Amino acid sequence: MPVRRLLSARRPAALVNAVLGVVIAAGGIWAYTIFVKPESGSAAGSAGTRTVPVAQGTVTSTVSASGSVRSAVTASAEFATAGTVSEIRVKVGDVVKKGAVLARVDPAAAKRDLTAAEANLDAAEAALDRATDAGSDTTDAEAQVTSAELAVDEAQEAVDGTVLKAPMAGTVVAVNGSVGGSSGGGSSGSGNGTGSSGGNAPGGAADGRSTSSSSGTSGGFIELANLSRLEVSASVAEADATKLKVGQAATITWNALPGATATGKLTSIDPNASTSNNVVTYGVVFSLDQLPDGARAGQTVEVSATVGQVDNVIYVNSAALTTVGNRHTVTVLENGQQVTRSVEVGLMGDQAVEITSGLQVGEQVVLKISSTSTNGNNGFPRGGPAGGGFPGGAGLPGGGGFPGGGTGGRTNR
Repeated sequence: MPVRRLLSARRPAALVNAVLGVVIAAGGIWAYTIFVKPESGSAAGSAGTRTVPVAQGTVTSTVSASGSVRSAVTASAEFATAGTVSEIRVKVGDVVKKGAVLARVDPAAAKRDLTAAEANLDAAEAALDRATDAGSDTTDAEAQVTSAELAVDEAQEAVDGTVLKAPMAGTVVAVNGSVGGSSGGGSSGSGNGTGSSGGNAPGGAADGRSTSSSSGTSGGFIELANLSRLEVSASVAEADATKLKVGQAATITWNALPGATATGKLTSIDPNASTSNNVVTYGVVFSLDQLPDGARAGQTVEVSATVGQVDNVIYVNSAALTTVGNRHTVTVLENGQQVTRSVEVGLMGDQAVEITSGLQVGEQVVLKISSTSTNGNNGFPRGGPAGGGFPGGAGLPGGGGFPGGGTGGRTNR
């Protein structure tokens, strides 16, 4: 091939390579300038500012907790007499009146004991009559009669205890037994032991009646609850518990009922704490002033109790206050300049702080706001791996727009 033709063939290739080199270099510089190099006059992680006015009004402090609705009045009915259950007259969901028969056990054994006790009493009384007629000492005979009378009373109570009656009017929320089972309960019946009230009554007294309570664990053969009187049970952290006092007002919102709210009051705080996973909490109970439509025992709710409130006071946004030890300061905008000023505070509310001295209504205080840009990412949150918001560095794979490049938008050579 002639030399001239060979040189002509090489010149276009060299020219193309030179142009490509310039383009690639320019692209790298552009990428570095746009994505890596911080803008002039801005620093990574710098904070912006905005102002809010000092205002006058109400400052409120609250304690919030998650809880559940339960019956405020419950009862646990337990048989006084052990035996085999022969009849259960109710099922979960039935509404009963006080004194209604709920269940029975087979009374045959109890009646035999009563008959025997009555026969012993007859014999003791006859012995006393003979001793009296004979003019003998009747001390022992009289004691035998007294003992026999007590035995008859106990036997009669056992017979009466074979019938379980409702200690209160309410709704059956659990039946912890079944026909043919033991009167002691515990076997699977028509209820699940919790019912709609969570089975929160202690075990009943052993006399065919029951105890009533607003908390505890299930233990009766049949559990009753007054579902027209509901309350809220919740747990609060130990730090919040110190702020609570019986009688404080609360607002309750329902998770399952959009827009449903009710007012109430704190009625009790558990004297003893509960600890789980090293977290200490205290149980609290709130009354309900009224029930929204659809409210039922067992539903989950959010409770917000007001633990402090002051009206017609000067306040600032909580974010404007800086506290170091016992010293409180705010940054005030005066003639376009930011000036740090010491203030005295009162109630520390949820979103506002009462200012007792140091500020006047209408003054502008500064809130510091963190910038979203970090470490030269020019506004791209977190910037992605290794640089300016894109994998590999300055916006292009491999770093610096070149395959195989290093991290941080540069190229390994």
